[in-house]
Amino acid sequence: MSKYQFAASDIYLPGTDIPKNRLGITEPELLHEVEESLLQQAYQAFIVECEPGTRFDEAYFKSLQQRTFETLYDWAGVYRTVDMSKGGSLFCRAAYLEQESKRIFSQLEEEGFLHQANWQPEKFAERLAYYQSELIALHPFYELNGRITRLFFDLIAIVNGYAPIDYSKALHGQPMNDYIQASLACVQQANHQKLYQIVLQGLNRLDASV
Repeated sequence: MSKYQFAASDIYLPGTDIPKNRLGITEPELLHEVEESLLQQAYQAFIVECEPGTRFDEAYFKSLQQRTFETLYDWAGVYRTVDMSKGGSLFCRAAYLEQESKRIFSQLEEEGFLHQANWQPEKFAERLAYYQSELIALHPFYELNGRITRLFFDLIAIVNGYAPIDYSKALHGQPMNDYIQASLACVQQANHQKLYQIVLQGLNRLDASV
């Protein structure tokens, strides 16, 4: 469950890393299974809803977490209000989170929400990795940031004619897999090159017949 450090928060059960939840689950393994089940259901629903004109804006991003996890968590889709860090890396301070989020999504809108089916895979992967790195450093929610962020960019890939990005190799291995190392570079160095390589390797175009 949570590996985060923060000054104070009431979203966790006292003395544990287990988020308070609407189902009263206290076993981390069971809670993880429920989260994964909700995420898979969300993928199916959001992929069906995706259209070429979908606006991948801040409201849409927040709605992904809210709709996916609102049956489980009261704070689903709500930005955190406390500073958080992980492994010595401080994410965006809560005081600046809203303005930084608006900066990121304004820039994304200026790029047409990456509705760029004619881009070469290398350029598309670079822009996907750039914005993903920005949201990794932002870390706007208390929990489940990585999964919702990957869902967000999977949907952008899908509307551009790609399959969901394949992160399986990068996510393999614990505790320091390639995706975590790439994420650390995003947070600590504002460097998305490792993430770019992961995204590029995970991009696969869908057949025109699909």
